[in-house]
Amino acid sequence: MLDVAGRGTRSPAITLSCLINITGDPRPLHPPTNTTMPNIKIFSGSSHPDLAQRVVDRLGIDLGKVVTKKFSNLETCVEIGESVRGEDVYIVQSGCGEINDNLMEMLIMINACKIASAARVTAVIPCFPYARQDKKDKRCEIPEKPGRHWMRHQGEVVRSSPGAELGPLSRAPISAKLVANMLSVAGADHIITMDLHASQIQGFFDIPVDNLYAEPAVLKWIRENIPEWGNAIIVSPDAGGAKRVTSIADRLNIEFALIHKERKKANEVASMVLVGDVKDRIAILVDDMADTCGTICHAAEKLMEAGATKTYAILTHGIFSGPAVSRINNACFEAVVVTNTIPQEQHMKDSSKIQLIDVSNILAEAIRRTHNGESVSFLFNSVPL
Repeated sequence: MLDVAGRGTRSPAITLSCLINITGDPRPLHPPTNTTMPNIKIFSGSSHPDLAQRVVDRLGIDLGKVVTKKFSNLETCVEIGESVRGEDVYIVQSGCGEINDNLMEMLIMINACKIASAARVTAVIPCFPYARQDKKDKRCEIPEKPGRHWMRHQGEVVRSSPGAELGPLSRAPISAKLVANMLSVAGADHIITMDLHASQIQGFFDIPVDNLYAEPAVLKWIRENIPEWGNAIIVSPDAGGAKRVTSIADRLNIEFALIHKERKKANEVASMVLVGDVKDRIAILVDDMADTCGTICHAAEKLMEAGATKTYAILTHGIFSGPAVSRINNACFEAVVVTNTIPQEQHMKDSSKIQLIDVSNILAEAIRRTHNGESVSFLFNSVPL
């Protein structure tokens, strides 16, 4: 640029969208496709496209184009359908459905974006896979019929290698750590997840991890849907969830209780001991996840026997595998409330007791704040509009 004397001067900082083309047309040379949140791309994996769509709708942007397919030998193939060079990329994939295939798909998507020169790749994993395998304390039981190479592990009958020594202590892996390593090696720069089954999983990563909480949304649901919530009591179905329920009870200014489980075998509860008084109160069971729902259904029965007037269950991750839905239908719940970190459409069709809390607003706000370099701690105590 020249001044009036013909001297060269420093050009002001400009962006591509401010440039005027050589014809004098004031329109930008390359109008940005996203003026509200520039330089961001959000892609969805196969596990939960509805949640990803809800997230981008709240952000006012479009989902990125991606094609996923399988070869005849069932290998996963992913093709990113648009440029991600220099972009802030978010990949939404929950740990549900065909978990192993979906995990591999997410790793390939992360790596594809990374080697395509994305500035940053964030894996948004609402329900973190393998989170229950977070420590090395699992036990295997010697099979009832010697000579057959089968054993029971975490309540599931599994095949063992011929000649394997089946003692009381298993060589259990810490699979959550393995998943963390795989995400890092694939190229993830950041992880956003929700209600990790074990908070120490955050320490398995060498990259930033934002563990969001469903608690603010749970509090909002209780206040809006249980008119007599002032006469309620928050109950943890096991001792491990005591911290979670005390936090909710404190914020509602009501009491809490917990149920102590004694097990003889994995997934087989020998007895339940209720610690706390639920007589003539509404009992609200709160947990981070439910799989086959045996524990929460037994807990609900125990609470009603102890004098509770009504029983609710509120869960972040409703896995609902096997006989879970039929157990819910036959249990004494007024409602079983879950978030949509896992698809729930079919479960809600199969049971009128299952109700939904939408957490897409929390995930969308976390993405917006991360993209803009803002703190996400606001979301630990508040529900965005």
